Amino acid sequence: MLNFDGALGIHPQAVLLRARRAEILAANLANAETPHYQARDLDFSSLLSDQTGDPKLARTNGKHLDLGDAADFGLELKYRVPSQASLDQNTVDVQAERAAFLDNAMRYQASIRFLNSSLSGLLSAFRGD
Repeated sequence: MLNFDGALGIHPQAVLLRARRAEILAANLANAETPHYQARDLDFSSLLSDQTGDPKLARTNGKHLDLGDAADFGLELKYRVPSQASLDQNTVDVQAERAAFLDNAMRYQASIRFLNSSLSGLLSAFRGD
């Protein structure tokens, strides 16, 4: 019997969390000029380790793969500690946010490529290629 958890690993959850993180980082960048805006982020590695054991991400049936709610995940967003105080109390550091966004995007693409490769391999095995 095929075990998708073993074949795909943590990548389905990683893709969903990275997509959510991209939304958060984009919101930070969009509000870089908003007075009193507090930049937020999530601790990806601790969330992923928590989520892989979360019952919301468990399959409800052996034939189904439930990836949970991509918009929720029970995320607890954390506020960034600014490296330099701003007069308007905005904590967005545009360069740091861009760097985090690009890093997250590259890791998202890596997980997508891994999933694509894994699914292509499984499809090839099913076909008997």
